[in-house]
Amino acid sequence: MELQGKVIAALPERSGVSQRGEWKSQEFVIETHDPQYPRKLVFTVFGADRLQRFNIQIGQEVLVAFDIDAHEWNGRWFNDIRAYDVRMVDPSTYVAPGQAPVASSPVQPTAAPVQTAQNVDPLAPAAEADVDGGTDNLPF
Repeated sequence: MELQGKVIAALPERSGVSQRGEWKSQEFVIETHDPQYPRKLVFTVFGADRLQRFNIQIGQEVLVAFDIDAHEWNGRWFNDIRAYDVRMVDPSTYVAPGQAPVASSPVQPTAAPVQTAQNVDPLAPAAEADVDGGTDNLPF
């Protein structure tokens, strides 16, 4: 999943030692730009290498790609929202829920071929789909 918002808090870094070795993690809070109901989300960045690579700062506009999982501890369930990619974005490029995020580098559109009135016969029937793969672009 992905969500875009402004970083409004950075919680203290945590570290420790497990059977696999040393670990570091830090939680961040972002707020979305929904005009009616702005949402807040706390996500975790796990690993010293990711913390250094993402270099998240309060006030930055970010696009967070994350996984959601849950775990049980002492009979209670807890959500775990772990970021695997965080990208800085231009604050003016708000991504509404359900829309595709804006690419970090703009893509130049290619010019589509222009069909002139000379090339089109208005009385000709539309191209019909054949059995093997037709031209209607339907998925079935």
